[in-house]
Order: sequence, then C-alpha cells, then structure tokens
Amino acid sequence: MEYSETIDEILDHYRNPRNYGELADATVRAKDSNPLCGDVIEMFLKVDGGKIVDVRFRGKGCAISQASASMLTERLKGMTLEEARSLDRNYVLDMLGVNLSPVRVKCATLSLKVMKVGVYSYLGSSVKDLEV
Repeated sequence: MEYSETIDEILDHYRNPRNYGELADATVRAKDSNPLCGDVIEMFLKVDGGKIVDVRFRGKGCAISQASASMLTERLKGMTLEEARSLDRNYVLDMLGVNLSPVRVKCATLSLKVMKVGVYSYLGSSVKDLEV
C-alpha cells in the first residue's frame, strides 16, 4: 500500500471508526489515557471459550489514537486471548503503516495498552487461586 493510501485509511478510521461504542455484555473492560496528547481509550471485549468474540471501544483524542483503536478492534475479533496478549507495538505500527515520532507512538499504542491491561486483568481474575 502506498503512503497516501495508508494516510487515507487512517483518516477513514478516524472519521468513521469501526466497532465504536459500549458493549453492554462485555467480559473485559479497561480504560486508560495518554496525558501528553489528551487521548482516552476505553475498550470492551466479549470473551467466550478463551476467544475474543466481540469488541468495542470508545474514546477521544487525536486521529492516530482513534484510528489505531478502530483498526485494532477489527483485528482482535476471533483472536484467542493468548494471540491478543502476544501483540506488541510493532504489530500496531505495522498495522498503521506510517512512520511516527516517539510521542505519536504513544498515541498509536494506547489501544494496545488498554486491551492488554484488560486481558491481563481478566486472566488474573480467572486464575487468582494459582500460586505464583
């Protein structure tokens, strides 16, 4: 994909976010912010049998943070919790397909951080009796 097509895709996800809104029967719910840019992301995941069967997000902030959340939610559907847990910042940066400054990397990876906080919290609460 060419750079201009990538920018167009990011802007489309920002203007027309996919999976936007609250998920009433969410199994996992997490929220965080990026104080440098004012971004806020809240993510809702419906987990069944160790798999993400539905996901929604809501938030506010810059085009990069909101587009990244929209794009990530599209890819999370159908993933196992282990697959989601293994995602890293390079996955998100490759997904966006543009070079970002260090400040913008924080914007881009906020949704990944929120998802991981939720997944780790969910897994921790479901294995709380396990000795570490």
